[in-house]
Amino acid sequence: MIPLKDYNPTARLPFVTILIILACAAIYFFVQPVGQGLFTQRTTDAQVKEIEWDLRNAAIPCELKEGRPLTVDEVRETFVNNDSTACTANPVGPRFATHKNVYLAVLYSMFLHGSVLHLAGNMLFLWVFGNNIEDRLRPLGYAAFYLLGGAVATATHVLLNQNSTVPLVGASGAIAAVMGAYIVLFPNAKVLTIVPLFLAFFARIRAKWVLGFWFIEQFFVNPNSGVAWAAHVGGFVFGAIVAFALRDRLRPPRRRVALT
Repeated sequence: MIPLKDYNPTARLPFVTILIILACAAIYFFVQPVGQGLFTQRTTDAQVKEIEWDLRNAAIPCELKEGRPLTVDEVRETFVNNDSTACTANPVGPRFATHKNVYLAVLYSMFLHGSVLHLAGNMLFLWVFGNNIEDRLRPLGYAAFYLLGGAVATATHVLLNQNSTVPLVGASGAIAAVMGAYIVLFPNAKVLTIVPLFLAFFARIRAKWVLGFWFIEQFFVNPNSGVAWAAHVGGFVFGAIVAFALRDRLRPPRRRVALT
């Protein structure tokens, strides 16, 4: 199911959500090689450049577990010999990205994407569900929640893929935290959704069904698809827990009734 919009008005302009969307789009199209080469032929050299850029900037489970950048040998095993778990406890040889800060890469990865469809899908979900969570948490609280949710999502992925030497890119872990908060705070909000069955059709479905279906779907993702389902689950659960703990404080203000 693909959400298009929710029928859940807000009291404030969601400028943090808008800034995140603009930042992700700008980084993809003007900074990442994959976005800059969108309208040109993808040669082998271009693909190598994209991989090298991700290795220098994105979070990688092996690097976070070992606290150091991948070695040249680990990179070769990963991308030449197709061994995605080439992490070694006692590495030898030079590092591939000598000056990389592997912990800051967790933050960078939240703003990187692997394709224009990847970017568009993530930003659509963020736009539909992020404005209401920002409205409840207020801008600073929402920004902190978003970044912490992305970090928890990355940590979940790393925990279940400790020897992975494949870069992790995408905002979906942080957005999953937003979605987890939404299902707790606004379970009955109506969401205009594309439902692809035999023929796609539009329907207004309660958020708890749209987001619940999305969450369950993560456990059936093809392990070879490249989708970081563990990050999605970790982010979603984190967001739901935070919203559940704070939901009494995050309730909308009661309307005052004038007595005559």
